[in-house]
Amino acid sequence: MNFIVAVDEAWNIGCNGQLLTHVPEDMANFRRTTTGGVVVMGRKTLESFPEGKPLKNRKNIVLTRNKNYQPEDVIICHSVEQLMEELKQYPEENIWVIGGSEIYNLLIPYCKKGYITILKGEYKADTKIMNMDQIPSWKKIEESPWQTSKKGAVFKFTVYENNEK
Repeated sequence: MNFIVAVDEAWNIGCNGQLLTHVPEDMANFRRTTTGGVVVMGRKTLESFPEGKPLKNRKNIVLTRNKNYQPEDVIICHSVEQLMEELKQYPEENIWVIGGSEIYNLLIPYCKKGYITILKGEYKADTKIMNMDQIPSWKKIEESPWQTSKKGAVFKFTVYENNEK
């Protein structure tokens, strides 16, 4: 299992249920990376998508405590144990944790790699994930140069690996 996320330099990921900023290159990377795979998210992340619909060309799994939540075309799991059982049928390298912060912080310890777009600076935010540079088992194994997006955000792509997985 892997995770994919965009963070600022303070490891913030969002504000008011939205991404920190729109980076077309990051969105293209997200689509390219996760298409054809399994995406694991929380209820609020699914609801933040256009019309609350699941992502196309992916198996969408939502981890939620809400027993009454039943969106169309989504697999629902109500516990990490149930989720892990469901995920056994898919290749590990094709499973992507995509948010939000509660789901990231819960599932990152189960992940082998993290594909992290780092945004230069610190944005206004109300949600964050754990700082991978402060977790001894996680090491940065790839890093692109800083780039400027079409929309003006400065960012770089990185890959972290969990040495305990």
